[in-house]
Amino acid sequence: MVMHTRHAQDPAAEPARRRRDTGPSRALARLTVAPALLLVAWLAGSLPLLLTGVFTIGPALVLFAIVATVTLALGFRGLRRREAAPTSWWVVSGVIAVTLAFLVLQLVMCSEQIVVRRDPASYVQFATWLTDHGSLPIPQLRWAFGGGDPALTYQSPAFYQRGTELYPQFMAGLPMVLSLGGWLGGTPAMVFMAPVLGACAVLSFAGLVARLVGPGWAPAGALALALTLPMQWVSRSTYSELPALVLLLGGLALMHDVRDLRSGAARIGSLLAGLALGLTVLVRIDGLRDILPVVVFAGLLIARRRPTGPFLFGGLAVGAGAGVLEGFLLSGPYLKYLHASLNPLLLVSAAVVAGTAVMVALMRGRRTRIVLRRIAIRLCSGRGPDLAALFTVLVLIAFAVRPHVQTVVRIPGNPDDRLNASFVSLAQKANGLAVEYGRQYSENSLYWVAWYIGVPALLLAAAGAALLVRRLMRRGSAEWLLPFAVIAWTTITTLWRPGITPDHPWASRRLISIVIPGLLLLAFWALAWGVRRIRRIGYGRWVGAGTALAGVLITLVPIVVTSGGLMFSRTEQGEISAVRSLCKRIGQSASVVIVEPVTADRFSQVIRGMCGVPTARVRPGTKEQDVRRVIAKIYAAGRRPLILGGVPSSVAPYGEARQVLHIRSRQDEHTLVTPPNGTWGLLIDIWMSEPLRL
Repeated sequence: MVMHTRHAQDPAAEPARRRRDTGPSRALARLTVAPALLLVAWLAGSLPLLLTGVFTIGPALVLFAIVATVTLALGFRGLRRREAAPTSWWVVSGVIAVTLAFLVLQLVMCSEQIVVRRDPASYVQFATWLTDHGSLPIPQLRWAFGGGDPALTYQSPAFYQRGTELYPQFMAGLPMVLSLGGWLGGTPAMVFMAPVLGACAVLSFAGLVARLVGPGWAPAGALALALTLPMQWVSRSTYSELPALVLLLGGLALMHDVRDLRSGAARIGSLLAGLALGLTVLVRIDGLRDILPVVVFAGLLIARRRPTGPFLFGGLAVGAGAGVLEGFLLSGPYLKYLHASLNPLLLVSAAVVAGTAVMVALMRGRRTRIVLRRIAIRLCSGRGPDLAALFTVLVLIAFAVRPHVQTVVRIPGNPDDRLNASFVSLAQKANGLAVEYGRQYSENSLYWVAWYIGVPALLLAAAGAALLVRRLMRRGSAEWLLPFAVIAWTTITTLWRPGITPDHPWASRRLISIVIPGLLLLAFWALAWGVRRIRRIGYGRWVGAGTALAGVLITLVPIVVTSGGLMFSRTEQGEISAVRSLCKRIGQSASVVIVEPVTADRFSQVIRGMCGVPTARVRPGTKEQDVRRVIAKIYAAGRRPLILGGVPSSVAPYGEARQVLHIRSRQDEHTLVTPPNGTWGLLIDIWMSEPLRL
């Protein structure tokens, strides 16, 4: 009687149960694509303002409010048309808890990298100039030095001198995002944008795990990524990998949600997905490489007459085109510096677009379509899928064997490369290694991955990749086609040529953009597949749950072992207050001449941008009489000359030496063949003298 009553009530209870499932499912879906949609809205509204030289807080916020309202409304439409996988509020709460805990930890441990030693400070100084001036390029203000002098130059690392102007290094995407923090709370809020972006990346990754692995795995996936050392490290400083990762993960999630729909909402959703993926180029120029599989995927959709195909390609073209346009207009010297790697990338990108167009034409031709279909059937039948899975494993083995058969060395071809090679030589000495000039250590890239995610996760990812290749070739798991293509392509190309100074944790930033999140995603998919197989065999729910828990723990423990040593280590502290004090001592009527190269590299743009004071540096080989000539010209221009250097002896010939900045802090370790597990000391001093008028 009880069983009969329960069965009779099931049909009436089903709609209510579906509504209960839909609430948390849609909440999780919307929550995890919202960061990418908001980032798209900010960049889409800010870039036109920057290109026209009016990137200021009022117009930027007004445009953002309008574009964000439209973007969120349109982006969420596709979610209303799709039945999301059932989940619970416990899953949503778990994802939010992991994200908030990560955010709080990163805010507490956030570094203050504003002195230009590496990329984070360069981005902060780029953003500082945009926050205060809203336009590029940066004027050199030669008038403040009596019209300039042959002994002076104005460039410094990350700020290129062209004619009478300075052009900052890197793309403008991240600096435009950081400017929002600068407007709201100055430099402290600007550096706090890094933890916020990092938390958004963790949240976005949880959304992709929920979509491709299962909602129940989302909190564990978010926790795994949040615990990795590279994720924690990049989220404490202003790295471009953070917004690029948010855009990439969010774009893949948006495309997943509308992949097989044919409604107007699907078209708009695919357009936004393409825009998010394309705008990674505005953040990082090598985003061009990462989105090449998306071009081919869009071509496949167009060839199969899916309405989402043209919109995906259109959004991708607009986003990537905006990035390339900004690069050539505002970051031209930077792209020129990268020409040795950028030109081949542009050629490959053009070839992929052309090849995709040919593919679409062949697939839509009557006769060629039949021939291609026959070829595809042959490749995807018989032993083809098994051989593809075997090849996937062999690729991993090849990367594991690589250090035993190859030593990567690159002879520097320009001053910046020679500087990097010298830095690596110093790091080799500090690590007790033999000095090998030009050594890149790229052959160890797979072992870098193993340091940070652990051998269990790496093996699970390899198994997941092999299984997915086999399934995809058998026309299964179609929702994985685009994510897998992006992960596989970028992982292989990154591991083969990381293209970065190989000290750690610095080099780990190359891995966090796609490689580590992608491999963790594959690892959790393989783990979920194994749990489903165990349940299918008939071992029951509790055995499956125990297997899942054990698998998650086996994955997380090696990650924590590597990251634990640095999880609560703070670096680059005290720089904001020190620079503020320096600016007060310099004052507003000064023209600053830096006579010592290390101090000039670190502080030329800091003083010019944050202190608002004209700043120049002496050229190599400049003599004391040349500096005195410059001093006289500064006085003649009605300014007060100040001479800065790193030691008293560098400024004492021109007046009384006074120490105006002293920073004693910690910096990141620079390890080459072992995972980082500590920090190094950091000491920065500036001495100043004020010459008397003669």
